[in-house]
Amino acid sequence: MTLDRAVMIFAGFVVLLGIALSLAVHPWWIGLSAFAGLNMIQAGFTGFCPAAIAFKAMGVRPGTAFK
Repeated sequence: MTLDRAVMIFAGFVVLLGIALSLAVHPWWIGLSAFAGLNMIQAGFTGFCPAAIAFKAMGVRPGTAFK
């Protein structure tokens, strides 16, 4: 698995987790999905992604989007 795929899978998981928690626990959990979405937009403009840094530190091999 490449860094790009790992970041996209993680982002999708966080979005779905936020939705599930907002339905099952409390509506304010939707903020987790909003945070993930805003982080994806920010990463698209700046190229800086904290999740990519974390995955790279764990030894996930590089992809083409996050260097």
